[in-house]
Amino acid sequence: MGSPMATPELDEAIEVDVATSENLPWMCIVWDDPVNLMSYVTYVFQTVLGYGRKRATELMMQVHTEGKAVVSTGEKDKVEGDVKKLHTAGLWATMQQAG
Repeated sequence: MGSPMATPELDEAIEVDVATSENLPWMCIVWDDPVNLMSYVTYVFQTVLGYGRKRATELMMQVHTEGKAVVSTGEKDKVEGDVKKLHTAGLWATMQQAG
């Protein structure tokens, strides 16, 4: 009979970042609608979300041409607040988790 082979011990801890539903950011999406003027949507992005005129205009054009745009991301509570503010301003906004 042969001698037993030595088994190496592994002391290395392997850390893996797993994308779980708890740590994925939330997104606030504004959808195109036939009601609001482009200038008004730009104004709302500036006054409600705090974007400068250039960025607010870019986001408005994305909504207009692509039908929607992600206008904010972050923790669920923050994004929920953004959606409510945009609803109050008359925009069609929803939220969903990234991923």
